[in-house]
Amino acid sequence: CPKPSPNFDYLWNFMKIVSRIKLPIETEMELFEKKFSASMSSKVSLLNRITHYVVNRKGKQMRPMFVFLIAKMTGNGEVNERTYRGASVIELIHTATLVHDDVVDDSNRRRGFFSINALWKNKIAVLVGDYLLSKGLLLSIDNDDFDLLKIISVAVREMSEGELLQIEKARRLDITEEIYFEIIRQKTATLIAACCAMGARSVMAPDSEVEKMRKFGELIGIAFQIKDDLFDYGNERIGKPTGIDIKEQKMTLPLIYALNNSSSEEKKWLINSVKNHNKDKQRVKEVITFVKNNGGLDYAVTTMKEYQQQALQLLETYPASPYKESLELMVNYVIDRKK
Repeated sequence: CPKPSPNFDYLWNFMKIVSRIKLPIETEMELFEKKFSASMSSKVSLLNRITHYVVNRKGKQMRPMFVFLIAKMTGNGEVNERTYRGASVIELIHTATLVHDDVVDDSNRRRGFFSINALWKNKIAVLVGDYLLSKGLLLSIDNDDFDLLKIISVAVREMSEGELLQIEKARRLDITEEIYFEIIRQKTATLIAACCAMGARSVMAPDSEVEKMRKFGELIGIAFQIKDDLFDYGNERIGKPTGIDIKEQKMTLPLIYALNNSSSEEKKWLINSVKNHNKDKQRVKEVITFVKNNGGLDYAVTTMKEYQQQALQLLETYPASPYKESLELMVNYVIDRKK
């Protein structure tokens, strides 16, 4: 009998973890999928074909899971229609941004499937993204969920600002650690923060609790992005192809640390390598080795764990419950995941 591959082992373990996380909200997630699918319906058959394709290739659904777990933890185990609408709004707008990102990046694949632009071309993909965005906004407006709409609108604004800030800084490679954290806070963490704030707000939690949960999501989001940075220094079996961030001239935390702790000559060599030799496979390998040998990975891992611990500390203020336990599992999954 052939031995299972490492990828099979990882997938099996991942499915077990996700099943454990979902257990306290299994009923809510099943109903959410139906409501989310219904929220995308249109009189245009082409749109319905495309949105059906979108629903059938859903990812891990971590964002709606955050909404429901936070809502149940802060709402004494209860959710309501606002919670379902909040989760749907988050997923609609998140999906819209992914569709637009694939057009901008000229990407033909998303979650192992063909992207919308690969199958239906850019013009249709942009229009579908616009449609999903409008459906998300109208879902809140039609139900007078203006407090929920404000949460997601702030997130969309910050995501756009974060992307543009990264593009601006990538041209000169002058990203400091402070700017790096501002970029990932806006680009990645703000949407997870919105999910958590949305969950608490949907069950009418006090403002102080909504803010606490927003901060909780932000901390997880930052840890999540640092973990992504670390994949660039792993191997293809457990993450992104090695060196892809360097090839795209992205200044990640391990590289920023190595730059800040190198001599002027080493710094010149590093910047020159990333700026002018990022397509040279051997040079990229040398940069990766330099970053590893100069403590970049160790520093990033330590920083990631600090954010993880801060997130867990915020959960300590809540009594024991299945929802709290699942959120703790989520926090640990973020930094233990293999891809």
